[in-house]
Amino acid sequence: MRSIYTTIILAIMTIVAMVGCKGQKQNLKDGAAEPVGPAFSADSAYSFCQRQCDFGPRTMNSEAHEQCAQWIVSQFQSYGLEVIEQRATLKGFDGTPLLSNNIIAQFRPACTDRLMICAHWDSRPWADNDPDEANHTKPVMAANDGASGVGVMLELARLLSAADTTLRSDLGVDFICFDAEDWGSDNVADSWALGAQYWAAHPHREGYRPRYGILLDMVGGQGATFYQEGFSLMKARQVVDRVWRAAQVVGYGSMFPQQGGGYITDDHGPVNDVANIPCIDIIAYYPYCEQSNFGPTWHTVDDTMEHIDRNTLKAVGQTLVQVIFSEK
Repeated sequence: MRSIYTTIILAIMTIVAMVGCKGQKQNLKDGAAEPVGPAFSADSAYSFCQRQCDFGPRTMNSEAHEQCAQWIVSQFQSYGLEVIEQRATLKGFDGTPLLSNNIIAQFRPACTDRLMICAHWDSRPWADNDPDEANHTKPVMAANDGASGVGVMLELARLLSAADTTLRSDLGVDFICFDAEDWGSDNVADSWALGAQYWAAHPHREGYRPRYGILLDMVGGQGATFYQEGFSLMKARQVVDRVWRAAQVVGYGSMFPQQGGGYITDDHGPVNDVANIPCIDIIAYYPYCEQSNFGPTWHTVDDTMEHIDRNTLKAVGQTLVQVIFSEK
């Protein structure tokens, strides 16, 4: 998801985004002013993360990848959602054929008024940001950079299936698990987010137009904060305002600061630019981490369940509950 360009300019773009947001007033009319919806279970989301990691690294073309896909499908189906598997053979930056599977789970598929929540579910095949060069050819477990977003989505699906009578009866929600996001190279343009690129050009429904999309990326790490990503502000500022206000309402405003966090190459790019769906990126940003602004475990062998924080999962999950259940 990320590029050398992004990494180098991250600090600069943070300052620019902060200046742009300075003095900006919140839209008090957007969303409920009090907490609404059911309680998000961090323990449940954590168990969903663990279950994905139990398969091992979900690298492209691996047995663990296929087994985890089957499990994700079955979990969404167990909550009554209709699932589409969008399989395609994509070409990696190095020429490798990638057996990709975008998993789309539809809550109330008959409703035309819809929201879109998404995350990638594959693992980085190389821990190339690990401090130990001996680990650079090892796969990443991807507890945070992959499994956490899917874990939050599965818990949201469980809550919706159990409490759908409290949600607007004409509102549907789509959960999209993008594949082949992390088989990329900073030296090759458009080599990241291959599954999202494919889906954006071939949506699962012709003319698919949700109100907006929210991408979850690295939403379970210890000490995570979620600054306002630059392309999200550029392409879908109203959605950013809505989500960050929801975080304040449910008591997690300190983890969602009203500050910019740089411009990130991620799955929301093709969703915005190709599918023309306003989509934001909720992505962890560590402004003072020397190893990476994406946190100390990013693209390392330490991206494991030991570094997943239930409080982070809770903050993101409860914020999304607020967003979904306050839709008018």
